[in-house]
Amino acid sequence: MGLTGATLVGVSAIVGGGILTLAGVAFVETGPSAVIAFALNGVIALITALSFAELAASFPESGGTYAFARKILRLEAAFLVGWVVWFASIVAGVLYALGFAAFAVFAIVELIRELGHTPAAWLTSGLIPTIAAIIPVGVYTLTLVRKSGASRTATIGHLVIFVILIIGGIWVFIKDTPTDVASTLTPFFAHGASGLISAMGYSFIALQGFDLIAAVGGEIKDPERVIPKSMILSLAIALVIYIPLLLIVTTVGLNPGENISAVSAENPETVIAITVHNYLGKPGFWMVMAAAIMATLSALCANLFAASRVALAMARDRTLSRQLSGISTTRGTPSPAIIASAVMMVLLLLVLPDVASAGAASSLIFLMSFALAHWICILAHRRGGIDPSKFKIPFFPVLPIIGIIACLSLAVFQGMAVPAAGKVALVWLILGGGMYWVLFARQARVYDASAEAINPQLMQLRGRNPLVLVPIANPANAESMVTVADAMAPPNFGRVLLLNVVSLADSNEPNVQPPELADAQKVLAKSLTASFAHGLAPEALTTVAANPWEEIQRVARVHRCESLLMGFSNITEHVMNKKVEELIGRVACDVVVLRAPNGWKLTDARRVLVPVGGRSGHRVLRARLLGSLQRTGLRSVTFLQVVRPDVSDQARAEMEKELRQFASDESPENLTTVVESSSDVIAAIKSRSQAADLIILGLQRQDSNHRVFGDFALAVARQTTCALIMISQKD
Repeated sequence: MGLTGATLVGVSAIVGGGILTLAGVAFVETGPSAVIAFALNGVIALITALSFAELAASFPESGGTYAFARKILRLEAAFLVGWVVWFASIVAGVLYALGFAAFAVFAIVELIRELGHTPAAWLTSGLIPTIAAIIPVGVYTLTLVRKSGASRTATIGHLVIFVILIIGGIWVFIKDTPTDVASTLTPFFAHGASGLISAMGYSFIALQGFDLIAAVGGEIKDPERVIPKSMILSLAIALVIYIPLLLIVTTVGLNPGENISAVSAENPETVIAITVHNYLGKPGFWMVMAAAIMATLSALCANLFAASRVALAMARDRTLSRQLSGISTTRGTPSPAIIASAVMMVLLLLVLPDVASAGAASSLIFLMSFALAHWICILAHRRGGIDPSKFKIPFFPVLPIIGIIACLSLAVFQGMAVPAAGKVALVWLILGGGMYWVLFARQARVYDASAEAINPQLMQLRGRNPLVLVPIANPANAESMVTVADAMAPPNFGRVLLLNVVSLADSNEPNVQPPELADAQKVLAKSLTASFAHGLAPEALTTVAANPWEEIQRVARVHRCESLLMGFSNITEHVMNKKVEELIGRVACDVVVLRAPNGWKLTDARRVLVPVGGRSGHRVLRARLLGSLQRTGLRSVTFLQVVRPDVSDQARAEMEKELRQFASDESPENLTTVVESSSDVIAAIKSRSQAADLIILGLQRQDSNHRVFGDFALAVARQTTCALIMISQKD
């Protein structure tokens, strides 16, 4: 989509449905000053749009607020944001579908009456309104599955009608200016400042829709330039229509002696149609009906379009089922995400007992998400995530702070005015949280760890500064250790702490440099020399302790290390003694054990072998390590699963498919998966290792608190000669 298409996405969601259904409520609360309420809401919406525009210009991806949260916040927080925004778009679609049904049925009933007949009672009762609401959901689902983009015909159609209504009102005003215009505007503030604030709270959602442009940002050409312009344009078009229309209906739209508050109190949902009928007659009434039908249809399409893109973005990140991430090979549309969003709409249409409460919950969620977008914008600035060469919000951070206060204030009002809204939102959050922890958390964490490692900027944007502790006692291992540590702690965002523990004997003579200290100096010099040779700048720490193992544990705790990297030139039962196992079991961080030949460097590892057995354990740490390897150089990764020889070909094919999906979350590029039949697992791994430069193996666990190397890991270490990394993920 270009500028026109993107602007129409916002306009289709904003203009029409909101003012037709909410103008009456605003007039009841504050009288003619409803025009001020809409104008002030326009200012708040514009401030919010500026934050959205800045974030979308720097992160031009589909998903809207979820995509921004995914960049800046923790994974769990990002899921909750996406979950509620998806729900809000779906419920907004439900409300517009019901609005279409209500206006369509009402128009049919009025048409039957004008023809001199009595409409049948079943037209307005039973399942007819629900069926009438479901039909456009199905139609637009098929339309969006076949072709990407929101409906333009209905959007342009109802815009033309609104322009005609405004021009007609201006013509009547100029031709026959009523003498009692002043009386129609008196009292201007029907219920004072409190009434004005109430009107703002009830009607702000009428300006929601510009955020849908960010939700489909991945499908917009030149997004850095187009998204900010289209957001501001869509809001400007909405206000250019809303403000004049509200002024017209409060003046020439009233009969002598009428007051807009009283008329709206009697007919809150049809006040626009009634007032337009007063100055344009029946043609005006039918134009309002046509505009209402087209506006609700275009808003329904826009919200379904945006909801599907939020679901698609979440599915790609594995925070929703990966089946929803599919793209049609023939049409290029995310059919599963579109269908899933439409099914959710239909289910809500069929089973939701109180749609009004759900609609208020949608408004509440949008306001909360808007406040969150402002906060994310501030965090992105602080963490260096905003590209200064692209769109920038003026008067930063004043405008985002004003936006946070305004959106939260309106959200509090919404929650107090409609308590059921908060309950609906809370139930949806609890449902989503339960589903996430049961169904999606493990996969999402694995995929997120890989994404962070491949793109370390995510760590910076999230405010993470991982520290890798590297105890070095053997200078021969220094170069191997520092290259692996550098991959685990990305430059500029992560840190490497080289540790050398000096263990002094009690018999050392005073004023004489002990040999242990001399050895420590050699180790430190060798480690730093290797680091500088590879362009690395680690931190170095030398400590004195009676027990080196306890000292490593203490340093890891005091410095809050994320990972502990240990190196051995050889791994045997004698090396992996009880002290090493106790250290691995006690440190509250991930542990990586490297066995590498002398002189081996991580850059030598071009072919990586990953034997896997079960489907759990150390996946997050392994994904982070594999992602780091992919980031530091293009490598081929082979996932190997060994199965019994009696497994059938069909079962092996199914295992191959499952292994491919399993492995793609950890290593999305240069991936090969192999399911091999063998009665000797160690022999199969040994055979495959001859064509590998590096093996990554998970450590076994004896119980939840005690991690051990076990016979399997030691057997692999004994029978393979290439570099070996064994990993143990913290609980």
